Amino acid sequence: MLVVVDNDRMSATGATAAPPATGHPLRWRTLAVTQLAAFMALLDVSIVNVALPSIERVLAVPAGTAQWVVSGYALSFGLALVPAGRLGDALGRRRMFLIALTAFVLTSALTGAAPTIGLLIAARLLQGVAGGILVPQNSGLIQELFQGAERGRAFGILGATIGVATAAGPVAGGLIITLISGPDAWRWVFYVNVPIGVVALLLAARWVPARSGAGRGRPHLDLTGSLLLGVGVLCLLLPAVEAESHGLGGDWWLFVVAALLLTFFARWELRTARRGREPVLDPRLAHTSGFPAGSIIGMVYFIGFTGIWLVLALFYQDGYGYSPLRSGLAVTPFAIGAAVSAAVAGRLVSRFGRVLTVTGLTATIAGLVATALLLRNVGGDTAAWATAGPLLVAGLGGGMVTSPNITLSLQHVPVRMAGAAGGALQTAQRIGSAIGTAVLATIFYHVLMSSDHDYPPAVSDALLSASALMLVALLIAVVDLVRHRRPDRDAGSTVTATERSSRA
Repeated sequence: MLVVVDNDRMSATGATAAPPATGHPLRWRTLAVTQLAAFMALLDVSIVNVALPSIERVLAVPAGTAQWVVSGYALSFGLALVPAGRLGDALGRRRMFLIALTAFVLTSALTGAAPTIGLLIAARLLQGVAGGILVPQNSGLIQELFQGAERGRAFGILGATIGVATAAGPVAGGLIITLISGPDAWRWVFYVNVPIGVVALLLAARWVPARSGAGRGRPHLDLTGSLLLGVGVLCLLLPAVEAESHGLGGDWWLFVVAALLLTFFARWELRTARRGREPVLDPRLAHTSGFPAGSIIGMVYFIGFTGIWLVLALFYQDGYGYSPLRSGLAVTPFAIGAAVSAAVAGRLVSRFGRVLTVTGLTATIAGLVATALLLRNVGGDTAAWATAGPLLVAGLGGGMVTSPNITLSLQHVPVRMAGAAGGALQTAQRIGSAIGTAVLATIFYHVLMSSDHDYPPAVSDALLSASALMLVALLIAVVDLVRHRRPDRDAGSTVTATERSSRA
């Protein structure tokens, strides 16, 4: 007989209480407000791109310096994810969520009001930390509050939030700058978070329940492991974000340092677990069904996925003179397709499992290849209309990748590890995003320079390169599908081997 067990629901005598089959009564309200907050934090990764020219003019700074308004946020965001997830597991996810959301609202206001580029970058770094603390609480709360097939639906909504926020950033930024006139219109790209964040904070204080591991005694916070992981991820991300504007140059040695530090981190975590202490990222996650493959698929997919928005923006705005809003609207079909398919795929993942990921990657690759071929041969005002259909197909596929992959990666993770695991999954995606943006931008500029500023071949080759990267993710997904021919039909109905071993 299979029994559903939640580590965080223990009676005073130590007996384990089974959670209700329907989950927590406030689960859907909690999900709504947490997704609103997560959407803001993820949107801020890409929304600022269209504001960079205005920032350069108003603050009189070179493009390379202004780029750190984007890169700094992505960097600090990625560094905070795993330690923040672990803090949520240890101290309570409601507490960490409210602290992070408050900090995000305050730092958004500080960023918008920054009078100099130095203060602007500093505020963006702090805002990235707040966003990085905020996001992993979402996956942890879903693990806590939802059961069975509903958990798949909830992760489907989370997948839609991630996909749509990434794709909608250029549209939202262009719309804000278009609607608000004047040299300081770019500040509203940050100010817009304040009223939305305050509403989300008030609702979260009322709806997000305090149910997690808070109160289980003084937690052990793996400071050494957090430091090794943080510096390792920093050495991995720093040359990638620098390469977006300056090329890789002499920073390649940081990748070697990153590999060494992350190796030491893995050994330290194994040692910490053997001593019976709580590591920042439990090594047993490597043996949790779905998590290793899902993390790799997510990272490789985001290498190809994230960079396409930069090269398409450069193609439309620099190549054909589109406004930021018009350039954003040109890629809106992808965002629409991703939002629809992610929500639907979340309902189907318990039935079809990894098949959805394979199908989604196939559709995304087909859509991007078609877009690349069209943009090589169709230009001017016709380009955006000609690629609407292929981008919609690619978006429909993308939603079937992000949403099911999150569910399949986290469904067997014990609740007490959910925050750290969600943070690790997001970290893999952030690493993929940074590397992918640098790689695709490098390909785009290389072809552009070698073809005497011929934009169609440049964007076409960059999109074909993105498709090739996604093909790697497709092969990994196919291998995982073959290994698990019968997908788990009820993510919340079994106790995994990892969870049993963790209780032993």
